[in-house]
Amino acid sequence: MTTTELMQVEDLHVTFPVYGGVLRHRVAGVRAVDGISFDLHEGEVLGLVGESGSGKTTVGRAMINLLRFTSPDVELSGQIRFGRPPADLNGLPRSAMLPFRAQIQMIFQDPYASLNPRMTVQQIVEGPLRIHTRQSADERRATVADLLDRVGLQSAYAERFPHEFSGGQRQRIGIARALATHPKLLIADEPVSALDVSVQAQVINLMQELKEEFGLTYLFIAHDLSVVQYISDRIAVMYLGNIVEIGPADQVYADPRHPYTRALISAVPKPDPRKSRRDRIRLEGDIPTPLNKPSGCGFRTRCPIARPSCADAVPPLVDVGGGQRVACPHHAELDPPADPGLPPKPPEPSPPAGVGG
Repeated sequence: MTTTELMQVEDLHVTFPVYGGVLRHRVAGVRAVDGISFDLHEGEVLGLVGESGSGKTTVGRAMINLLRFTSPDVELSGQIRFGRPPADLNGLPRSAMLPFRAQIQMIFQDPYASLNPRMTVQQIVEGPLRIHTRQSADERRATVADLLDRVGLQSAYAERFPHEFSGGQRQRIGIARALATHPKLLIADEPVSALDVSVQAQVINLMQELKEEFGLTYLFIAHDLSVVQYISDRIAVMYLGNIVEIGPADQVYADPRHPYTRALISAVPKPDPRKSRRDRIRLEGDIPTPLNKPSGCGFRTRCPIARPSCADAVPPLVDVGGGQRVACPHHAELDPPADPGLPPKPPEPSPPAGVGG
């Protein structure tokens, strides 16, 4: 690992066994993540994008060693090195993971399901403080009030229950909980996908402000490409358990080299509906099941430039310049993109503290 790398994932495989029969014996395995490698640099936002079922959330849960406790039968291999000196988190027992839990936190996708409805906001946000600090009750209460203020909520909200808040406010509570231990890395699993568009902008702006204030590093998991481009420094595109393209965000959007990345970007709605229909790339066929993945390149069954040789082996990520890597040996055969990516990132005003969402 270099001096700027905070986490390095190497050859990560995650397989969920499928059981059948009266005796519940294993009959198959779902290869949710099929040997991916990438790194996270300190202070950056790495966007992880792809269709539903591509393995994005599984990657995030594997990085914090959560799968071993929520899915005991999962088959997980590879290295997940974190910190300095780097420690391999994969396979660590619960007790050994405790020091790392304070440094790596997660923001979950559903703001309605990720908060305990029987607990007040005070109890929810101070939970990590009880585990990872020795603060007194008064100190914890002051810390919670400060965290609520930082995420744009009033400290008086601490005595309320989750059902008394909107979706955006609940997600702000989840962010406050994640910040309680001053982590180095936040894994945000589609944190705005369940929110209204107007509230999405507020939460995204909040996350950007907190990144600067706390010196955070983000893994931002999403399927909304416009949101990912707005917040990310680099983009990694997943398809059927593999990373097919990774590189600087603006470069990937302006000049996507993988046919799947190009199809994803073409599907983003544009202000002119006529232009959107004209430039749209429509993929043929359905996404293969991870229970029975195609041999070689998983995208070859839907790829417009597939060759018979694509079935021979999974293509590696190859550097095509400028820090951009692509897992397609035939990417040079693609025509120049019809549209140079998405519009430039617009400046968004910060929402007033405690208003909306």
